[in-house]
This record gives sequence, C-alpha cells and structure tokens, in this order.
Amino acid sequence: MERIAAPEFSPIRKGLTKERQEQMNENMPQNSTHFGFQTIEESAKAEMVHGVFTRVASRYDIMNDLMSGGIHRLWKDAMMDWIAPHPGQRLLDVAGGTGDVAFRFLKRAPGSSAVVLDMTESMLIEGQKRAEAEHQAEHLNWVVGDAMALPLPANSFDVYTISFGIRNVTRIQDALNEAYRVLRPGGRLMVLEFSQIPNTMIQKAYDLYSFKIIPMIGQIIAGDRDSYQYLVESIRKFPDQETFAGMIRKAGFDQVKYRNLTIGIAALHSGWKI
Repeated sequence: MERIAAPEFSPIRKGLTKERQEQMNENMPQNSTHFGFQTIEESAKAEMVHGVFTRVASRYDIMNDLMSGGIHRLWKDAMMDWIAPHPGQRLLDVAGGTGDVAFRFLKRAPGSSAVVLDMTESMLIEGQKRAEAEHQAEHLNWVVGDAMALPLPANSFDVYTISFGIRNVTRIQDALNEAYRVLRPGGRLMVLEFSQIPNTMIQKAYDLYSFKIIPMIGQIIAGDRDSYQYLVESIRKFPDQETFAGMIRKAGFDQVKYRNLTIGIAALHSGWKI
C-alpha cells in the first residue's frame, strides 16, 4: 500500500509491510489460536482481525457504544484519571483506532505528544477525520503497525496504552513484551479491556445481552452480524483479571495492579517499567 498524505491530515506512516509480516509468519512455528470461538492457525488470525476492523471502521465508535452501553467513554476517562498525564510526556496508543485515547491524553497534558498505532489503516483514516485530529495535528503521528512487532525504537515512550485491542492480538504475551521494550525506564503500561464479572449470575445476564442482542444490533446498524459476533466471543476468550495481571508481570513490569470497572465488565490494568 502507498503512503497516504492528504493536505488536512498528517501522513500515515507504515510499519511492517504485508510481505514482511508474511515472511515473519513463515518463520514462526505454526501453532493454533482462537478467533472468537473458532480454532485457527496463528498465521491466519491477524488477517481475519484486520478484516473485521476494516468492515467496522466507519462505525467503530458506535460499536463501542453497543458493546459497553455507552459507558466506554467513562471508562476511558477513568483510564486518564489513573494515568494522570503530565505535560511533555510521549504516548504510544496501540490499537488506537479512531484516536479516542490519544485525544484525551493530549487534552489533559498540553505540550505532550502521541503516536496512534493500529494494524488497520482504515481505522486510522477514520480517526484523522475527527475534529480533534485537526486541532492536535502537530502533536500527533499515525502509524500502521503490529502490536507484536512495533516499528518503533526501544526506550522511547513514557506511556503505553491499549484499549479494547489486546484481546485481538494473536500472541498477547508478545505484545506485552513489546510494550515493555518501547517504554522508557519509569514508563507506564495501561490496558483497558473487557473482562470477567466476578459474579456468576450477573455474568450470565451480561452474556445473554452480549450474545443475543449485540450481533443482532450489529446486523441492523452495520449489516454485519459476523463481525459483532466475533467481538463478543473474543471477550469470553480473554484471560480473567488475575491471569492477565500475571502475563503483565511476566513481561517484566512491576507494581502491577488492576481495577474493575462497572462490576468487572471491563478492567484497567497498570504496570511500571522500573
């Protein structure tokens, strides 16, 4: 794909080319992984996830409203409260999609900068169309790249965020290892992701809503039931809070903590590179 550079937007910089990613996949052991409730070869997942987000890009914000009942906006504000951004910090927002988190960060920390990275170029294009992107253009960079092989130097960011994206990564541990690599000493990881409700009855009620209602609304609004079905299934395949915290520690992070949001429908995970 060619570099995109519209006059009103910052250029989208490309990380790994599709050909380079395919070469990397060929050199890796072909293990199985999940795509929702399906079992597939690892090498197939990235392309399948890319297809999902290409299809939903123009309605991504509506999708998050459907998945969370609109509460995702409050969760992202809670994320910013816990990060407490400082002026001059450099943010990497992975799976940054339409720029929601980066815009919040820049608003709270004047003089800071942000790189929004996503594997799906159409998501970044949607983000660049937003009014905030124009207002904050000089502090923003948009990069197409893979969370498991970031096209960025080590020790170069103060804060790494990923919101509702890490469950879609083929090898989550690799993505966490990369987060540790690109953060500076003293840098902070913050993950916002759908999680597991610690109350069985409430979890069952939420599952009923998720599996019966969300795909149906996806069909009505976007004409795409399958993508929304995958997104619901991917939540159920994601590790619970304690298991995921253990994966963050394994990547090298210290002072790992998490906070449940809305009784555990989502959770914030924090870790520091000491």
